[in-house]
Amino acid sequence: MSTARGVRRDPVGRYLSSNAREWRSGSKDGQMAVLAALLLVTVVMFIISLTWYAIMPASMFIVPIIVGGMLLQWWPQASLTCIVLFAATVSSLVYTLDNGWNAARPASLLSVYIGGAILLYSASRTRSGLPAALGEAMLMELRDRLQTQGAVPRLPQGWVSESAMESAGSAKFAGDFLVANLSKDEKYLEMVLVDVCGKGVAAGTQSLQLAGALGGLIGSLPPMGLFAAGNDYLLRQSWDEGFATAVHVLVNLETGGYEVLNAGHPPAMHWKPDEDEWVVSGARGLALGIIDRPEFRGASGVIAPGEALMFYTDGVVETRTLDLAVGIEWLRGAAKIAISHGMDGAPRRILDQTEPGEDDRAVLILHRLPD
Repeated sequence: MSTARGVRRDPVGRYLSSNAREWRSGSKDGQMAVLAALLLVTVVMFIISLTWYAIMPASMFIVPIIVGGMLLQWWPQASLTCIVLFAATVSSLVYTLDNGWNAARPASLLSVYIGGAILLYSASRTRSGLPAALGEAMLMELRDRLQTQGAVPRLPQGWVSESAMESAGSAKFAGDFLVANLSKDEKYLEMVLVDVCGKGVAAGTQSLQLAGALGGLIGSLPPMGLFAAGNDYLLRQSWDEGFATAVHVLVNLETGGYEVLNAGHPPAMHWKPDEDEWVVSGARGLALGIIDRPEFRGASGVIAPGEALMFYTDGVVETRTLDLAVGIEWLRGAAKIAISHGMDGAPRRILDQTEPGEDDRAVLILHRLPD
C-alpha cells in the first residue's frame, strides 16, 4: 500500500519539481505555470465569494495579487491583476445587488485596486525585469556557486585550512571573498583573499563580479599575471569606488615553501612556534584598480610542521578607534591567544575578539600539522 501511494505521488512530485526549476530559471514556461496556478486560485476564490461572500469578501482578492507580485514578471503580473480585479469587482457588485448598498464595500474594493496598482508600479521599476523572489533566488544561487568556487579544496594529509567571514551589518553579501585552487597533482595550493572597496551589500555585487573573473583565471596564470589581469579588469569597470586590495599565496604542499604577493592588503602573518609569535610578512604593493601597472614586492618563506600562515582583511585590524599599525599589533596578540586553544576554530575566535563595525571582516589560517 505504501509503495503504491509513493508511486502515485512521484509524478506529482516530479511535476512540481520541474515547474519549480522552470520558475527559478526565469523561463516563459515557468512564468506561465505560476500564472495558471494563481488564475486557478482566483477562480476558486470567485466561486466561493459568489456563494459565501462573508467568507470570501472582495478584500481577500489582494492575496493572489501579492503572491503574483512576488513570483511573476511584469506582463504576467499585469494580466493576473486585471483578471483578479475584474473578479473582485463582479463579486462585490453581485453581493450589493442581492443585499443592498454598504459603504464599506467600495472602500474594501478600492484597497484591492490600490494594492494592485502599487505592486504593478513596483514591478515596472525593477531593473532586472525579475520578480523580487526570483531575482533574490537567482542572486543567492550565484553567490552560493561563487562561494563554492572559492572554498579551499580538501588538502593533502598534513595540511588544514580554516576561515571565518562576517559581512557588515550581517548582510548576506560582502566585499570580502576568497578564491582558491589546488593543482591536479595536489602539489600546489593557490589562494587569493580579496577585499573590494565598500561595505556590505554596496560591495556585494562588485565582489561577485570580481570573484567570477579571478575564479576563472586562478591556476591558469602565474601570480603576477593574475594580479595584472585583476587590475586590468577593475580599471575597465565604471564603479564609483573601483579598487580592491588582495593578498595572494602560492604554497608548495610537499616542501612547505610559499610565495606571497600583496596588493594594498594588510600584511600576511607567519606563526613561528619557536619564536612564540606571529611574524609580519614583508610583501607590499599598491591596491588593484588604481593605476595601470602597479608594482608589487613579494615575500617568501617555508611553513615548517607546526607553523601556519594567516590572512585577514582590514575590517579585522581597522576600526574607528584603531589605525592599521596599531590594529596589526593588536591582532598579533589576539591571534596568539586564539591559537593557544588550538588551531581548530581559531579564525572564528579571532573574529569574536574584534569590534563589530561598518566593514566586512575575514580571517584565513593555513596550518601545517606537526609531524
